Amino acid sequence: MYENRRTIRILTPWLFLLALFVAACAYPADTVTTTVLIGNSRIDVATEEGALHASKEDVMKWVQWSAEAVAGYYGRFPVPHTSLRIIPTTGAGVRGGRTWGDRGSHISIHVGADTTWSDFADDWMLTHEMIHLAFPDVDDRHHWIEEGISVYVEPFARVRAHHMDVNQMWFEVVRDMPKGLPGPGDEGLDHTHTWGRTYWGGALFCLLADIEIHEKTNNQKGLQDALRGILDAGGNIQQDWELEKALSAGDQATGVAVLVPLYEKMKDQPYPVDLPAIWVKLGIERDGDKVRFLDSAPQAKIREAITWGTPQTQAPASAPKSSALENLTIFAGRTTR
Repeated sequence: MYENRRTIRILTPWLFLLALFVAACAYPADTVTTTVLIGNSRIDVATEEGALHASKEDVMKWVQWSAEAVAGYYGRFPVPHTSLRIIPTTGAGVRGGRTWGDRGSHISIHVGADTTWSDFADDWMLTHEMIHLAFPDVDDRHHWIEEGISVYVEPFARVRAHHMDVNQMWFEVVRDMPKGLPGPGDEGLDHTHTWGRTYWGGALFCLLADIEIHEKTNNQKGLQDALRGILDAGGNIQQDWELEKALSAGDQATGVAVLVPLYEKMKDQPYPVDLPAIWVKLGIERDGDKVRFLDSAPQAKIREAITWGTPQTQAPASAPKSSALENLTIFAGRTTR
């Protein structure tokens, strides 16, 4: 989930230190904060009071896995600094995440007391929330693009980080993408704010854009390049942009006009999409609770590039590794180890 954000821009090292002080004071005095470093970015992870049966090592590995998946897809972690608040709750599993762009950006997420490493390893929510950091704040009527990007990018980012099976990923995409199709009375993505059209309608926009970019660039670029271009142009969660500005930045990064024209087609009308025909072209055939890949399909190579990235985005340098500064405690603005 992505909340309304407003930007606090860090212009000097002194203001950066002030922001860390404010973030520290926002936590309870007995909160222990562990800092994860990924590339040139830092994630301050604080757990509120409450019982978590999982070890600290498992919790931090989960945070690192999620951050590395996002950094691998975008070439770097989207923001220089973010705060992650883990809120223990009852039961098992990860749930209820939210992301904001104010105060340097921060995420809150609920974790059940009985959550195990297996639950963390299968989790998609934290990756979903971190992807929100990589797109600017746009008008509320465009909420579909914010959620749609996170829904679409998350499984590919996890597959490329080897945190999810590729067969399972495409099975879920094929199974769930119809939820984004327009229904009776649909007025386009900007005006139909149902759950399906917001989350999966946005993901459907991303799928169509991804395929078209690959087609128009002879399979040399895809949506990943467009999203990296938006981020490289300064379009992260701390910025307030018009949607057209973001889409134009993406088209400029790929060198082909896809995002802006597709938005014009889908924003205020029920743009028809033949998903079964798309799966046939990509060479994805559903077989019960799994899928088969047909390499003889006309767009099989596009499917492979969408799944694993183009040669440019597969570069080893595109996945910064992380480290954790263990037992880093922030108390009343003072940092001690």
